[in-house]
Amino acid sequence: MEIDEAIALTQDRLAQEGRSMGELLGYFRKRISPSLIGEREWERVLERANTLPITMGAQPFGFELPLHDPRPVADFGVSLASGNRSGDIFEERARRDETDETAKAVERLFREMEARNSPLREIVGRKLMLEYDIGSAPGSKGSRPGMFLRPNERTIVAGAGHQDHVGLVVDALVSCLGRESVAEERENAERVYLAQPDDTRLDSFGVFPSRDRAIRLAIMNFKSQREICSFLETIGWPGQVSAVDAVISRFRERANIVRTGANIDVRADGIGSALGLTLIVKQRYTNDSRYWIDGLTDWDPFLQALGHEEFIVQEKLAALADWTSKPTMLFAKTGGFVLLRGIHHIKLVISENRLEKAKAYIYMVFSGALSPEQGLSV
Repeated sequence: MEIDEAIALTQDRLAQEGRSMGELLGYFRKRISPSLIGEREWERVLERANTLPITMGAQPFGFELPLHDPRPVADFGVSLASGNRSGDIFEERARRDETDETAKAVERLFREMEARNSPLREIVGRKLMLEYDIGSAPGSKGSRPGMFLRPNERTIVAGAGHQDHVGLVVDALVSCLGRESVAEERENAERVYLAQPDDTRLDSFGVFPSRDRAIRLAIMNFKSQREICSFLETIGWPGQVSAVDAVISRFRERANIVRTGANIDVRADGIGSALGLTLIVKQRYTNDSRYWIDGLTDWDPFLQALGHEEFIVQEKLAALADWTSKPTMLFAKTGGFVLLRGIHHIKLVISENRLEKAKAYIYMVFSGALSPEQGLSV
């Protein structure tokens, strides 16, 4: 069964189980440690999840967990796509409620994806990710989610002359928010791409409507410290590159880091000062059908390395180590579902020339079309 068919079948079945993501999450409170998400914080997540359709459970969703923050807070992320039930609901909201800015942005983006011979669809497909600031922005009940696109259909690799693809995706994200395009912003994003070393790829693009204007670029597959540090110098990152080198060096002493990724913010006036680092201890390939399935101990080396950092909340780290599980069969009104959960990545944030934050991105996803032995490809 093709993945789109599996998602559609799962969405149809989830729609018979309930209405909102809040209902779905309600079944899994006991599986999430209160040291990661506390009771009050869980209620805030549910408040947001109750506004989202339960069909989103058929595509990856999950939490951003600040491992440096003693508060048990979390942000919430979901996926949707043009042409499936979750996407249809947002398009319907855009038609019904002109004040729903998020639905309007989604509808604009989907309209561009669905245009005949759409170049945007040829690059990113039909999928979109939303990230809701909940724990990271207390009191921001009305804030709009971050929006992310990934070039899943046509990989944007360094040295392949894809700068026009970069500009096209940037323009799509900017215009879907109703903003005017700024030439310098697009040019800086293209300049960053042109500076990427060979074999690196531009993994995702993001915008945050409720934050200061910037384009978030995630660049993956740096092979060495020298390579990423040279890249940062070339693009004019305003921080001290020596601080990045020091962070990577001490993690390499504790674990076998096979690749490194960088999250940078591109603005019209240059590059933002904060830098996100993703240190990879297991190489992943997105064309592998079991890409999302972690071994139960795959993250142990990095979690142990992270545990040496003084700013890390050790109780959270211990709870995170127990998060990954084998594909699990669950039973509901309409029959069995496979639940998959794991750690997607952990981001280290360097700001003011020192390592200040560590954020874990954990996911869950359901399938009503596969057995636990088959796993999921989403």
